[in-house]
Amino acid sequence: MKVTVYHADECDPRKCTTVKLQRQGKIRVVTHLNLLPRKGLVLDPFAEKAVSPEDREIVEKIGIVGLDCSWNQIKKSSVMFKGRKYHRLLPFLVAANPTNYGKPCKLSTAEAIAATFYIVGLKDNAVEIMSQFKWGPTFLELNHELLEAYSSAKTSMEVVQIQNEFIGG
Repeated sequence: MKVTVYHADECDPRKCTTVKLQRQGKIRVVTHLNLLPRKGLVLDPFAEKAVSPEDREIVEKIGIVGLDCSWNQIKKSSVMFKGRKYHRLLPFLVAANPTNYGKPCKLSTAEAIAATFYIVGLKDNAVEIMSQFKWGPTFLELNHELLEAYSSAKTSMEVVQIQNEFIGG
């Protein structure tokens, strides 16, 4: 399980899922953007493609890159979003973390990482990430139907279709 997270230190360390995952040895945390892997799968809310099972090889070989920062303050033109070949956004999911419970698309970094693992077909890794939190299994239960559907898609376009059917349906 290769996960590197850029941590901008903009959150309460007692509630930060990145800090807890680092303490548990589940992820590597960096505080400088130049320390991020060059070709990892970057979780980017501004990306044009959704995470899908076709990204599994990238995740297995290079890993996931998470960005733990305030998305309300970040600019789409930021240096973080240059070289967008392997940048992916997550489809519609509902948060289970205590800060944003029940809110759509307000996932913690841990939830985003777990969702990525699940969607690309590495479900055991998703369970391992979520097992670090009391509320973690709830995230997987709350989103089980969607995660299963997304993980059965073949392409990013199919993931988006599933999402749109769910939201519109």
